[in-house]
Amino acid sequence: MRDAHSGSRPASPDAVTIRVPFVIRRRGGRRTMMISGGKVTAIAKPTGYSNTAFVRALAKAYRWRRLLETGVYSTVAEIAIAERVNDSYVSRVLRLTLLAPDILEALVDHRGMTRLGLERAMRPFPIEWGHQRAVVSGDD
Repeated sequence: MRDAHSGSRPASPDAVTIRVPFVIRRRGGRRTMMISGGKVTAIAKPTGYSNTAFVRALAKAYRWRRLLETGVYSTVAEIAIAERVNDSYVSRVLRLTLLAPDILEALVDHRGMTRLGLERAMRPFPIEWGHQRAVVSGDD
């Protein structure tokens, strides 16, 4: 059985596909969604702005971790040589992969993280997620 709208994908008896044609427009500095029929619906504002420096460091951290885990590089020193950076820097950046998921999300969205920015996250921090949350909330 084929879904007439999806081309080659078979339709699942439990799946429901809803298509809503819309266009995103800027009106008064805000993004709005124009749905067929001309109705305007405001798009929810993001929770904050993206912390670009943190996002870049996080991307490096996870890429470097993947290179270590897959055996492309055996040591932090090998990554440092390949990336032309100090091995101490590689170690500090790799440490970001140990942050609690909720802290990572808040840092990326830059929501309520006044105590823990990229500079603080690059310094030693507790491994246990509960202790990390205490540092972030100021209970340390």
